[in-house]
Amino acid sequence: MATHNELGKIGEEIAAQYLLKNGYSILRRNFYFDKAEIDIIAQKEKDTVVMVEVKTRNSAFFGDPQEFVTKNKIKLLVKAANEYIISNNLNAEVRFDIIAVLKNQKEEKLQHFENAFYHF
Repeated sequence: MATHNELGKIGEEIAAQYLLKNGYSILRRNFYFDKAEIDIIAQKEKDTVVMVEVKTRNSAFFGDPQEFVTKNKIKLLVKAANEYIISNNLNAEVRFDIIAVLKNQKEEKLQHFENAFYHF
């Protein structure tokens, strides 16, 4: 596996552990639909399902990790979230969060952006 793929998996695991420690339950990891992937689907409140995009970088030299969530990526995430909600017959609000992980040999930093973008 390429180094960037390994770093991404490490970042997703850090994010999942963070969510669990903060009272979320993990409903699904790596949900795929069409060309989209939702890294983590979680829930804290009964009436809200949280779609989490995890962005992991080993340096902020080219920008903060959350800055790499593009408009096209958002469209794909919304499409996949819609499919997840419909296919699981859920009646809940959907929230989109970004968890940015900066991880290298010297530091490990996590930022959680709730309601990072809206789906309309």
